[in-house]
Amino acid sequence: MSEFNLNGVTLNYQTFGDPVHPALVLSNSLGTNLTMWKSQVEFFKKDFYVICYDTRGHGASSTPDGPYTVSQLGQDVVNLLDYLKVEKASFCGISMGGLVGQWLAIHKAERFNKIIVCNTAAKIGQAAAWLERANLVRENGLNSIAATAASRWFTEGFIKENADVIASLSADLAAGCNMGYANCCEALAIEDLRESIERISIPLLVIAGLQDPVTTVEDGQFIVNKVPHSQLFKIDASHISNIEQADIFNQEVFRFLAV
Repeated sequence: MSEFNLNGVTLNYQTFGDPVHPALVLSNSLGTNLTMWKSQVEFFKKDFYVICYDTRGHGASSTPDGPYTVSQLGQDVVNLLDYLKVEKASFCGISMGGLVGQWLAIHKAERFNKIIVCNTAAKIGQAAAWLERANLVRENGLNSIAATAASRWFTEGFIKENADVIASLSADLAAGCNMGYANCCEALAIEDLRESIERISIPLLVIAGLQDPVTTVEDGQFIVNKVPHSQLFKIDASHISNIEQADIFNQEVFRFLAV
């Protein structure tokens, strides 16, 4: 594990592969950490310089005062690339990380070759629900959220057959930082990119889970309808598709990056 510090924010990150290879940044979802990308790291590190990091308020990264904004989360990525002396990268983010990816594609396109946004939307959920969850977590912690996360993240069949994976992810969520989680909920509450994603000009892949109850295929199709040079891939998974269907996910991302 390595750390990068700037402007009161410490980002925990890991790199894999040869720095001379094309760079690929992986951005985690709300309530997870960089270990969620294990399968992708193993798959891509032969051909890419893979950069994983914990979003501020998550994992081993610091939790500066909030509330946060998606623009702050996006600028964290750019700052990390600057620190690593990576002029241009591709980016893959899931859920909250996918919203960050859209922001980067709009505002920092010159730093990215291609962007993949997975199980996400241009506007995720409703502001009132996010603010209610933020208040709940601040008052009561993350245990109740962790207890029900699996049903939102994975299909019933995957849950039954992968008890160890579910236990590990749920434990990580329960042990997470209450304030960091709540601060990111507030970022999701206010961010709405539905009117600005049409400005995206770099190649964009949207991966949507056919059984995702959180961010639907319709949410993914909305993005593709608005963004030139974009394409939609439907995957038979729920919300954390990079874990539930790792092989298919990896192959589709590789296909997109290799074109």
